Amino acid sequence: TMSVKAFKLVSAVEREMLMGDKNYINIECIECCGKNLYIGTNDCFIYHFLLDEKVSTAGKITFAATKQLHKYLGLKKPVSELKAASALTRLLVLCDNTITLVNMINLEPVPTGARIKGAVTFTLNENPVSGDPFCVEVCIISVKRRTIQMFMVFEDRVQIVKEVFTPEQPCAVAVDGYYLCLALTTQYIILNYNTGVSQDLFPYCSDEKRPIVKRIGRQEFLLAGPGGLGMFATVDGISQRAPVHWSENVIGAALCFPYVVALDDEFITVHSMLDQQQKQTLPFKEGHILQDFEGKVIVATNKGVYILVPLPLEKQIQDLLASHRVEEALVLAKGARRNIPKEKFQVMYKRILQQAGFIQFAQLQFLEAKELFRSGQLDVRELISLYPFLLPTSSSFIRSHPPLHEYADLNQLTQGDQEKMTKCKRFLMSYLNEVRSTEVANGYKEDIDTALLKLYAEANHESLLDLLVSENFCLLTDSAAWLEKHKKYFALGLLYHYNSQDAAALQLWVKIVDGDIQDSTRSDLYEYIVDFLTFCSDQELVWKYSEWILQKDEEVGVQIFTKRPLEEQEKNNINPDDIISCLNKYPKARVKYLEHLVLERKFQKEKYHTHLAVLYLEEILQLKSVTTDNCTETTELLLKFRSLLQKSDLYRIRFILDKIQGTDLHMESAILYGKLEEHEKALHILVHELKDFHAAEEYCMWNSESRDLQYRQRLFHMLLSVYLAPGTSDCALVMAAVDLLNNHAAEFDAGLVLQVVPESWSVQLLSPFLAGAVRQSIHTKRMTQVALGLAQAENLIYKHEKVKLKGAPILLSDKKVCQVCQNPFCEPVFVRYPNGSVAHTHCAANRQLNSNVTHHSPSSSNQT
Repeated sequence: TMSVKAFKLVSAVEREMLMGDKNYINIECIECCGKNLYIGTNDCFIYHFLLDEKVSTAGKITFAATKQLHKYLGLKKPVSELKAASALTRLLVLCDNTITLVNMINLEPVPTGARIKGAVTFTLNENPVSGDPFCVEVCIISVKRRTIQMFMVFEDRVQIVKEVFTPEQPCAVAVDGYYLCLALTTQYIILNYNTGVSQDLFPYCSDEKRPIVKRIGRQEFLLAGPGGLGMFATVDGISQRAPVHWSENVIGAALCFPYVVALDDEFITVHSMLDQQQKQTLPFKEGHILQDFEGKVIVATNKGVYILVPLPLEKQIQDLLASHRVEEALVLAKGARRNIPKEKFQVMYKRILQQAGFIQFAQLQFLEAKELFRSGQLDVRELISLYPFLLPTSSSFIRSHPPLHEYADLNQLTQGDQEKMTKCKRFLMSYLNEVRSTEVANGYKEDIDTALLKLYAEANHESLLDLLVSENFCLLTDSAAWLEKHKKYFALGLLYHYNSQDAAALQLWVKIVDGDIQDSTRSDLYEYIVDFLTFCSDQELVWKYSEWILQKDEEVGVQIFTKRPLEEQEKNNINPDDIISCLNKYPKARVKYLEHLVLERKFQKEKYHTHLAVLYLEEILQLKSVTTDNCTETTELLLKFRSLLQKSDLYRIRFILDKIQGTDLHMESAILYGKLEEHEKALHILVHELKDFHAAEEYCMWNSESRDLQYRQRLFHMLLSVYLAPGTSDCALVMAAVDLLNNHAAEFDAGLVLQVVPESWSVQLLSPFLAGAVRQSIHTKRMTQVALGLAQAENLIYKHEKVKLKGAPILLSDKKVCQVCQNPFCEPVFVRYPNGSVAHTHCAANRQLNSNVTHHSPSSSNQT
């Protein structure tokens, strides 16, 4: 067992004060009530002392006893027991088997001579059932065999309430309400004297050892059990606490929460009720009395009286913490809750948790430390301040006083052990990361985040960047100096950006890419800068670094213009013409930007469309001049060029056509002629120059998109005419004409086709075309008939409506008024509406012009 200094033994009444040199006088019993100490002796005297507690400046407690009175009872027998009833100002004195009532002040017996006879021993009921404040309940073990008696004692009289018989002779008793806890000859029992129900607790031999029965709290008793155990028992006969291990020959026991104090022949032992461990041993020879009075524990030998003064719990806890006995300190602190006011306890307990946390931390028990710091709501700066240079220079933090630990800093705590220091730093990182978003951080987020940044930077931790790109409260001056010291230039740029200093951030990053300073955090830093500038709203910065960006890689760099946020582009914050001027030195970037304007943003400006077409054309001609074969790059460019020529209607067609003249770009020429509606020229190029019949058909298709059927038929007839031009003997053209007719029958007027095809062609050759033409003709005829039938039916319905309206007579009298002007009719001429209302013809004409004059809009089928 580990020792705790829980009590100090202080002398209260010296031998000389009591007996002088009369050696034969012995102390038999004691009673203490407030400052009043009563002592009963073997020569039938009662002594009354006043006890004064004195505390020196050093905190040392002493007692000064002042003798008030002594009284001889005249029976020449020892005074066996004394009990004070302060509400009655009476002292109950047991002497010679009789309990006498005496005045507490002058020790005179009450005038009525009220007494209880035949008592072996007695006790008071501290949880009385009567409810009368001017009455005490007394329980005696009677001189009659196996008998317990209950009395009510008033100021000057006594009254027996109950007599209870026990299964064996009782030796000791304690009372709580209606419950008696009895030590019988061979066992302890609980007996309800109101109902008579008893319950056995456990066996015990009273012949071998003195039994102990102590009421220690509401409905709970402390008993001397077998095997040197101090047992706890409730009135229900159960034990709610683990027993404590006493010595075999305990004479007396008392409770002074959270300790159980026991007395034997040589020692006073102190056990904790919280963990059942023996905490203290005080040598004390010849002791024979140990009792507690309202929390004051008094021990006595035959010759002197002493008081066990408990050390303040806070002092005990601090001693335990100083010995690094964290578990015991916390158990004791929790146990102290019931003895200390709530507010005071919470402040004290939090501090103890924090101290315990630092002890665990110093032993590198980080999980335990974290839990204690969390429970104790530690100001996290206490922990940060252990680490040199982590708190910002601007921090106003001052460590707690008195200090929570004994360490100046981490170097002292780890004694320079680098491995331990690294572990401590790793712990602080995780702890700060956990608490930075909780209430614990309120009020000093700057200190926490700055410390975390410093730790991350020093440890080269990947979370450094996460911290800087999310919401943080890192202090710029401190953090910047630290990042620079640890050569974290990319991170420093992020810090500048977070603090709205983009120019400083870019300056740093550009230096890294250019190799002026070394930082390998990001291998793709150039792309990162491009991305950064793309979303940067500061146009000056974009222009400042555009040259540098484009010189490095114009195809990637142009993204700073092409991938800007949509809302910004829509506002045209940066003028496209300025961008194009800037890109004139960078041909690839310029093409990409024009593609972005024309194809992605669908800019409807001729100059951009023409410019892009010209750039495509120049690049194609350049590539063709270098190589005769069409490489992949040329093919891709041609496709882009053709697509632009086909889909755009904004470029200058003649201008482009002039530039193409004399080149082998026949397909592109054909597209341009098509745009000029010069379809014969276009088709001639496709058929005779390129001999690409499929392209010729495609030409007819895309040129007639979103045009009427007539226009499409005209184009297909043109193509057919080109195929069948007089003097054409080329077999391939004849086959192309046949295929055109057979594959696109719907696009031709069959009557016109039959006029132009050579008479030598067989029906079988054109059978698919003819079948399609006949099918189309029949379909057209039938659809026309259906439309006609529907029109006739609709006409019939209208006729029926008209007949119905004419069928009913219309009565016109001078009482009928015009629906529009509300005036009567002067002549039998009127307009009638489908709803039956009538109006003047001139009113109806006006109303037709201004339909909102009346509530009823006239129908289109007005009848006069």
